Order: sequence, then structure tokens, then C-alpha cells
Amino acid sequence: DQFDNLDKHTQWGIDFLEKYAKFVKERIEIEQNYAKQLRNLVKKYCPKRSSKDEEPRFTSCIAFFNILNELNDYAGQREVVAEEMGHRVYGELMRYSHDLKTERKMHLQEGRKAQQYLDMCWKQMDNSKKKFERECREAEKAQQSYERLDNDTNATKADVEKAKQQLNLRTHMADENKNEYAAQLQNFNGEQHKHYYIVIPQIYKQLQEMDERRTIKLSECYRGFADSERKVIPIISKCLEGMILAAKSVDEHRDSQLVIDCFKSGFEPPGDFPFEDYSQNIYRTISDGTISTPKQEGMRIDSKTTVGKAKGKLWLFGKKPKPQSPPLTPTSLYTSSTPNGSQYPIFSIEPVHYCMSDIKTGKPRIPSFRSLKRGHSYLQGPALEDFSHLPPEQRRKKLQQRIDELNRELQKETDQKDALIKMKDVYEKNPQMGDPSSLQPKLAETMSNMDRLRMEIHKNEAWLSEVEGKVAARSDRRHSSDINHLVTQGRESPEGSYTDDANQEVRGPPQQHAHPNEFDDEFEDDDPLPAIGHCKAIYPFDGHNEGTLAMKEGEILYIIEEDKGDGWTRARRQNGEEGYVPTSYIDVTLEKNSKGA
Repeated sequence: DQFDNLDKHTQWGIDFLEKYAKFVKERIEIEQNYAKQLRNLVKKYCPKRSSKDEEPRFTSCIAFFNILNELNDYAGQREVVAEEMGHRVYGELMRYSHDLKTERKMHLQEGRKAQQYLDMCWKQMDNSKKKFERECREAEKAQQSYERLDNDTNATKADVEKAKQQLNLRTHMADENKNEYAAQLQNFNGEQHKHYYIVIPQIYKQLQEMDERRTIKLSECYRGFADSERKVIPIISKCLEGMILAAKSVDEHRDSQLVIDCFKSGFEPPGDFPFEDYSQNIYRTISDGTISTPKQEGMRIDSKTTVGKAKGKLWLFGKKPKPQSPPLTPTSLYTSSTPNGSQYPIFSIEPVHYCMSDIKTGKPRIPSFRSLKRGHSYLQGPALEDFSHLPPEQRRKKLQQRIDELNRELQKETDQKDALIKMKDVYEKNPQMGDPSSLQPKLAETMSNMDRLRMEIHKNEAWLSEVEGKVAARSDRRHSSDINHLVTQGRESPEGSYTDDANQEVRGPPQQHAHPNEFDDEFEDDDPLPAIGHCKAIYPFDGHNEGTLAMKEGEILYIIEEDKGDGWTRARRQNGEEGYVPTSYIDVTLEKNSKGA
């Protein structure tokens, strides 16, 4: 008797099923939008690599890009979750909801038909009952009329007979209606019993099974909803582990080294600016230290003269000339004799070096370090084919990259030439496949390109050899005492110390064809430098750096080059080992006439 309530309940079940399906759909949209936004985020922060120079090199950048890749994979897993939910949960729910509606409609129609049939039986039984009741009342009226006429003495016999016939007719009709009513009643009772005990319970059982299947389907969808997320957890965990590994791969020391390698110019730091004494023309005195008066032969230097005293003596061109001038250094200056036998220095055409050497108020300086900071070279334009506008180290890297690119292009041309030769052989053996002479222009062009690339490689390798020679020469003297002055002598003579002998300034074989741009090249000399004094170690010195000389406290060493203002003195042991020692760690003594020894 609760057919209507069951109708409402089953409808609520379907509505709840569709409501959950809508929830899953919105969750799928959230996952899809989340994955899309993650991919857009990754695409936004991923580098747009237009060239190899923009590829990330620092470990922190590489780690970040690895994290972006892992995040992109993570976004892919969110898409997998959305796809799995859409296929396994939402799609299944929508199909089942459609089937459930069809089944429910069928069961409800069967229930309504059974109820309608029962109602029809009840109406038939009720109609027969009413008809039987009506016929009984008519029979009672006919009996009362017959009895009244029969008791009436005035009534005729014909009237009595007529009333009797009417009574018999009504009685007969009442009996027939009674039998019909009894039959209809029996039929209705049977149908009602069948309806409430067989038909409706069966329909309700089917509705119950349908509703239980709906509940089971919801349970399966709940489980599938969770399984869709759980299936991707291992891959998501790998993505997170990849992010952690990327974070661990960051190496600050390697990044620092990359910065050093990237911006290392290969130049040495500039030296100190010299003191330009403009008062020399005002206070001229006749003494050993004057600029205009040469040193007298009879004057002698005390054997205990210190390095500081030697530095205080100035001459017109920085050194006192000697009657015999030894060979000059290749790139700094040349010596020429006048008709009367005197000698004077002739400087190279390098502008800065010439000017600084001409006034002789300090050590020569080169414009490389500060001019590079301004982004251009002293003598050359901003962009040249040989990259000479770049610092040596950067120039070497650029040349090496160009050589590698040219080698790759040469390899491609070589492969193309081999392919053309093979194709030409095939055409010669099988003329029907093609004309061999048609490949000759392309083959000639390929050979020409190969020759051009070989010439380019040879030219760039020559430039690279030149740069590598200069960089190696600078690295050998990086820890020397002359690091601030970039002198050009092969022995790095103490030009700025203003000694009494030009021998300290002009050692090494002359080279008449020295290029003015090669003023910073080094030239090796096998002859040992003469000792100009000796020293005693006041403190011990480890000498771990390249170019330095270890010494013990109280050790006696030979002095072969004086301190040039940078705090280092060049010394030699008795076994011939040479190196630089801190001037503040030693007690220096210059020998008499040691400069001319």
C-alpha cells in the first residue's frame, strides 16, 4: 500500500546518483583545469632556447628546470586522474543512471497496471453489488404491492395476478444479480489477494533489488574515485623524489666556478699608478739623486744599501746608461747609438707603453683591464672576426666553439660528398636511374664548401693557438712579483725600481719584427739572472703558491730581482731554485756594484 512512497524513494535514489555524478564531473573539471594551469605555469617559466648560449649551465638553474619537468609530469598525472575518473566513474554513473531510469519506469508501470486491474475488479464487484441491492429493493416493493392487493378485497383477481407476476419477476432478477454479485465478489477477492500477496510484492522486490544495485554502484564508484587517485600516487611520488634530487644536485661551488669560467678575461689586474714628481724641475740639486746630473765615477754605494734606497734614485730615462748596452727586450724598446757613442732608448710603437716609458715616472701600463670594463678594446672595434675585441679567455672559448661548429659543418659536407659519390657510382652502373653528370655541379659545390671550411678551421686554429700561448704565459707568471705591472721582458726586469744599471732593463735576445700588439708575450731565456745581493730570512715562509719560494728562518738566499713595490722579491737558492718571497719576511742587502756584475 506504499506504492507512492516507493515511487518517491526510487526517484530520490536516481536523483542522488545524478547528483554524485555531477560532483564527479566538477571534480574532473577541477583536475583538468589544475593540470592545464600547471602546464601553463611550466611553459611560462621554461626557457625559450633560441640558441645554445642561452642553455642553463648553473646547477641551480638546471635543478629548477628539472623541477619544472617533474611538475609537468605531475600535471600529466592529474590529467590521468581526470581521465580515469571520467571513464571509470562519471561515464559509468551516467550509463547506469539511464538504465536505472528505464528499469524503474518499467517496474512502476507494472505496479500501476496491477493497481488499475484491481481497481477495475473492485468497480465490477461494486456495480454488481449495487445492481443486486437495487433489484432487491424492487423485489421488496413488488412483494409489498402484491401483499397489499392480495389483502385488498376490492382488488380484482387480475390485479392480484399481475402483482404476483411482477413479484416473481423482481425476485428472479434479484436472484440473478445476487449470483452475479457473488461471482464478482469472489473474483475481486481473488484478484485482491493475488495483488497484495503476489503481484505487488514481486514488483516491490524488483524495486528493492534495483535500489540495492544502485547503492552497490555508488559504492563501486566511491571506490573507483579513490582508486583513480591512488593509482597515480607512485608516479607522483617519483615526481616529488625527482624534485628532491634536483634540489640536492645544486652545487654552489660548481656555480661559482662557472661564473669564474664565464667572466674570466685572462688579463692581469692593472698596476698601481706611479707618483709623478713635478717638483723635480724646481728643486734641482747636484747630487746622486738628480735627474740632470749623471752619477760620478768616484761615488760608491755602501754595501749595506737597502732596496728602498736604491728605489729613490731617478735618471732621465729611468736607468743610468752604461758604455756597453746589452740586448734589448723584444717588445718594449730598442737601443740605438749616436755618432758620439752615447746610447738612447727607442720605444715600440705601442702608444700607451711608449708614453709611459717616455716620461719614465713609473712602470708601463696597458689599457686592457679597464678598457674591457667599458666594453671595447683600446685599438680595435667592438666586433672582429677573430674575436680579438674579447678578453683572451673569452676569445679562446669563442674560437673553440666556432671550430667545433665548423668541424660539424665539415662532417656534414663530407657525408654529403660520400653520398653523392655513391649515387654517382649507382648512376654510372645503372644509367636508367639517372644521369651521373647531373651530380657533378652539386659535388663540385660540396668540395668547394669543404675547402672553404678547412681554410676557416685552419685560420681559427691558428688564432686559438695564439690565444692559448698567451693565456699559458700569463698563467705561469700569475703569482709572480710583477703581477701589477705586466712588464714585457722575458726576465721581468725590475724596470720600476730605478737601479743604477741598464742591464736589469735590457735582457734577452732582440727581435726586430716584434708585433706591437704582442707587448704582453713572454720570452724564455736560458741564461740565469746574476745575483745583485743577498738576503736573510727573518721569518719562515711556506711558498705553497705557484712561483713562490719556500724558505726557513735564518736561511741565506741570493737576490736576483728587487722588490718593485708589490711586496715581493725574487730570490735564488745555492742549488739554483728560484722564486718569489715576501719582502717583509727578509733582510735585504745589495752588494757593491752588483748591478753591473
